Amino acid sequence: MIRESAIQAAADLYDSGVFLEDLRRRVAMRTESQEPESGPMLTAYLNDEIAPVLAELGFTFRLVDNPVPGAGPFLIAHRKESDDVPTVLTYGHGDVVLGYDAQWRDGLSPWEVTVAGDHWYGRGTADNKGQHSINLAALKAVLDARGGRLGFNLKLLYETGEEVGSPGLHAVCEALRDELRADVLIASDGPRLGAAHPTVFLGSRGVVNFKLDVNLREGGHHSGNWGGLLRNPGVVLASAIASMVNANGRILVEGLRPPEVPQAVRRALDGITVGGNPGEPEVDTDYGEPGLTPAERVFGWNNLEVLAFRTGNPEKPVNAIPPHAFAHMQIRFVVGTDWKNLEQIVRRHLDERGFGMVRVEVDRGTPATRVDPDNAWVQWAVRSVKQTTGRAPILLPNLGGTLPNDVFADILGMPTLWVPHSYPGCSQHAPNEHLLGPVVREGLRIMAGLFWDLGDGHDPHNDHATTRRAAR
Repeated sequence: MIRESAIQAAADLYDSGVFLEDLRRRVAMRTESQEPESGPMLTAYLNDEIAPVLAELGFTFRLVDNPVPGAGPFLIAHRKESDDVPTVLTYGHGDVVLGYDAQWRDGLSPWEVTVAGDHWYGRGTADNKGQHSINLAALKAVLDARGGRLGFNLKLLYETGEEVGSPGLHAVCEALRDELRADVLIASDGPRLGAAHPTVFLGSRGVVNFKLDVNLREGGHHSGNWGGLLRNPGVVLASAIASMVNANGRILVEGLRPPEVPQAVRRALDGITVGGNPGEPEVDTDYGEPGLTPAERVFGWNNLEVLAFRTGNPEKPVNAIPPHAFAHMQIRFVVGTDWKNLEQIVRRHLDERGFGMVRVEVDRGTPATRVDPDNAWVQWAVRSVKQTTGRAPILLPNLGGTLPNDVFADILGMPTLWVPHSYPGCSQHAPNEHLLGPVVREGLRIMAGLFWDLGDGHDPHNDHATTRRAAR
């Protein structure tokens, strides 16, 4: 019955309004990391809002300066109970995207939590203040239920620059690898598959943005006098892109196609339906890689997208052949893709097809990560969530989007479990961002169950005691 008491105590924080008041206070802090003058507020969020909570929960902690000039600080905290219990790392980010105050619906402000039915509006409610607040509240519920003990060791890492690409995060984790070492990461960000579906995802797809540019001459030339005589950069660029991805979304650049979907990933995605929730667009079932289900296409495969395409003057077109065309492209990719050599792969593909005049410019990319769905920690988490909710969670090998998960999976070298408390329709990064009250309550219960089970003497890996001792 004590497990159920801890879970109920977490739910009571929702029912009593205590959790909502905590979230209101945090959302009111304008931690817009995209604003250069936000530094003092980012520091205050960690020092004045999060640190007192951690002190109450028995953590030791400190702020760490960002090695990147002008970027926000980090908070690192520890709560150690024993050398013979698992050590968990959790993560969150206190920064948010710009508020876009004037674009919110009448009666709403990004800096106030407004409750309208099941919707809790406010900037950061979904990304990420609401999510890490759920986890902190669940920790308190378990500590209280266990009389001041967790039954496991916990390390915590907060950053304040995730919305601007996590500057300094990789360097800090490289420098503090021994201090941050743990058996597993358990954290919350991103959306569930749907509001009604508890979800666990195990990594994220990687992403690389790149630009294709065709600049053939100075100035435009009359399309009547010169049409058919001068190469049109818009036609060239459209044809180059069509050689890379066809009209049905199939990637035609062999080097940008991933390996075959692993059987463990196929099993995890079997039966999962993507989309179909209120307000979501209808899935184009005939678009993307042939032979794959929609779930496999977004969670187990790569997609190549045209984010923007421009030639001439779209707002005021004139009867002239334009001199210039460019497109902003993006590839989202899974583990096994040779993303580091993207520029050479695309360059070779275009040259072989006569598109030597198309210039390729690649931005910095983020790696893909994925834990094997058969990993013992994964199966442990699935059992815990099922015990709490009465239904098995959706298990996604990786998020369709991108998180800085490579820091934890590659630099710190641990399995990564993400338990999101948002949903796809939350308007993350947009006006009217919100959480759903029922998902908040269920998230509190799920995390209390996970934290309880971590301290209940169960060891997902019967052979990782040596790893634990090394992590101290």
